[in-house]
Amino acid sequence: MREIEEIRAFVEREIVPRYDSFDAGHGRDHVQTVISQALSLAVHYPEVDCCILLVAAAYHDLGLVNGREHHHTDSARIVREDNRLRQWFSEEEINTIADAAEDHRASSDHEPRTIYGRIVAEADRIIDGETIVRRALQYGMKHEPGLDREGQYRRLKEHMREKYDYGGYLKLWIPYGDNARRLEEFRQTLADEKAFRHLFDTIYDFLNHLTR
Repeated sequence: MREIEEIRAFVEREIVPRYDSFDAGHGRDHVQTVISQALSLAVHYPEVDCCILLVAAAYHDLGLVNGREHHHTDSARIVREDNRLRQWFSEEEINTIADAAEDHRASSDHEPRTIYGRIVAEADRIIDGETIVRRALQYGMKHEPGLDREGQYRRLKEHMREKYDYGGYLKLWIPYGDNARRLEEFRQTLADEKAFRHLFDTIYDFLNHLTR
């Protein structure tokens, strides 16, 4: 019989530290937040096995080790290839975990296949304007360091519109929590050029100061 505390200890010891090698927007604090939010959402779904959900949330971004483009499918592969999980989970459960890890991606062309995928996807949607802009800007500054302030602003604004604006590819799958309200608030900021530019400049100056 598996115990969630035993699995949680394994995750904290063996999985969470792997996020330290990823970009600042997908570091240790990110995966810990996703795990926490996923388990909080699970209280609304008594049929959910929290051991399965915990592992799916913990593994969801491990595929970033190979880059961002296919990280969701790489995360699923990492789940299936990690034989340590077989001490707690059946093959069917491992496939459920892998599917949830794969389905979390915001730009996925299909709805998550299971409640586990929907919960992990929702937990990964950290709808906070400052956090969204900071993470996206950190990514841009790392991967496109040649862009000046205006170049980073144009890149970030375009990405924000594609993902978060009305008709954007980000979808919310769970009716609980504050994400829907926060998304609407962020859309209002995004529509206000002056307010969004102020948010960008504040975060840009802060990050620039840290790197000096």
